[in-house]
Amino acid sequence: MAQYTIIATAAMGLEAIVAQEVRDLGYECTVDNGRVTFKGDEKAIARANMWLRTADRIKIEIGRFKAFTFEELFEQTKKLPWENFITEDGEFPVSGKSVKSKLYSISDCQAIVKKAIVERLKVAYKRIAWFEENGPLFKIEISMLKDVATLTLDTSGVGLHKRGYRAEQGEAPLKETLAAALILISRWTPDRPLIDPFCGSGTIPIEAALIGQNIAPGFNREFVSEQWPWIPASVWEEVREEADQKANYDQPLNITGCDIDHRMIEIAKKNSLEAGLGDLITFKQMQVSDLTINEKYEQSGVLIGNPPYGERLGDKPEVEKMYRDMGRIFSQYETWSVYMLTSHEGFERFYGKPATKKRKLFNGFIRTDFYQYWGKRPKRKERD
Repeated sequence: MAQYTIIATAAMGLEAIVAQEVRDLGYECTVDNGRVTFKGDEKAIARANMWLRTADRIKIEIGRFKAFTFEELFEQTKKLPWENFITEDGEFPVSGKSVKSKLYSISDCQAIVKKAIVERLKVAYKRIAWFEENGPLFKIEISMLKDVATLTLDTSGVGLHKRGYRAEQGEAPLKETLAAALILISRWTPDRPLIDPFCGSGTIPIEAALIGQNIAPGFNREFVSEQWPWIPASVWEEVREEADQKANYDQPLNITGCDIDHRMIEIAKKNSLEAGLGDLITFKQMQVSDLTINEKYEQSGVLIGNPPYGERLGDKPEVEKMYRDMGRIFSQYETWSVYMLTSHEGFERFYGKPATKKRKLFNGFIRTDFYQYWGKRPKRKERD
């Protein structure tokens, strides 16, 4: 099998998490802003799509070169072996972005790259006329950064956060990739209880259950590269079979999602069923001030949540009261660790104590902090 330069794109702040996932799959990698790069064959492309919980997309780097003029961009693009990737009937739209580069017109960069690829394919496929483009989809991106052009091919299609289980969602749903990252940062393990007091449509509890039973996040969806003839169907079959074998469907879980809105609880239940998790997760309508933790689970659990931020001015007093309630209630459970994501800069003040650790993350375009309060080690039970 051929070797490719594979890029797992990542939201700002999640690169280290994605890199660890790539290493866990067995690939050495390098980390840059917004991307994790590694080498691999066709199976590596399929496995990365199937298994990476926190990456946005999996791309193949086709070429990388300096380009100060449109002529250089055209000629260098034309030199690349596009016929190794794009079929004669392939549809190949070109998207683009440009930052701090002489070639700043994105639409011109896209047009030049498209024209260069067409010229290359005309020679390769001995064609005179324009291509029909009614076959498999090959999404190409030209990225200009400080006069360096990077040409990539998207292997995922729909973003990797689209797991295929979200039948319905609320107003501001947490991306599945970010939800998975919050759980991985918490170092939660499936033998410990987990509660999300603000579960909304159920994303954090569902992602926790998938992690807990080691179910591949891409198991119930399709990828655009499954239609490409140069990645054999047998590769995808092998990767899906590996995912099925590695899943631990018998792993017992104690995961609870709570929300004040009964409609969101119903949506969360539907999404959990759609994810194939059945009744593994308990969903309850409850406000955070009513939260109590069963004594037998008091030993060492995890509270993970994405509470309201109070972005709208009128919501602030209510949200700040909620943060006070959280601090008062959660502090009763000293062996539990608390992880909360919010953009509210006064969170620690209202919660009542400084976080053990903070991590800057982006929820969409909103800059947030992930406040981490590590619980005390539970006392060892004395032997009779």
